Amino acid sequence: MKPNLFLFLLVSIMGSGGLLPETSQAANRTCTGSLGSITVDNLSVANGQTCYLNGTTVKGNLFVGANATLIASGLKLSGNLQARSAAQVSVTFFSTIDGNVEVQRSRSVNISAAKVDGNLMFIANTGAVSALGSHIEGNVEAVQNSGGVLIRNNRIEGNLICKGNRPTPTGNDNAVEGNKEGQCDRL
Repeated sequence: MKPNLFLFLLVSIMGSGGLLPETSQAANRTCTGSLGSITVDNLSVANGQTCYLNGTTVKGNLFVGANATLIASGLKLSGNLQARSAAQVSVTFFSTIDGNVEVQRSRSVNISAAKVDGNLMFIANTGAVSALGSHIEGNVEAVQNSGGVLIRNNRIEGNLICKGNRPTPTGNDNAVEGNKEGQCDRL
């Protein structure tokens, strides 16, 4: 192969991002304390820690660990929010989440005045669970929660499904485009 042709091919491949390996990776950040109007990649709240987010943008996913607390307002999350055995998860004041929200086996959960492009799932939580004045493009599912579930004044483009909750979920004024099923058939 002629040297000029080889150099041309090498520059073309490198410039296109083709056959050469990627050198950058999404950085993971752990929140303890508070973050304001900054942009981060993936974010986690470590076990037992508290994180306050105010106008923070997360380009990846957000994970809340065991006995951890997340208080977020004006959050912009490109990925999913997952919490397992968290002490508290509160997402409010015009936060937007492009993925799903899944909160399992946690205590207090509050999603208020937020927009969720995916599904909103509350599973086996032991404290008060609420979805208030929010827009959910997917389904809302409340399954086997034991601290009370309040679902009020939401716009839900998918289905509203509730089963196995004790006490039975309460709420009203939900605009549901799909079906209302199980314990939430009258909400």
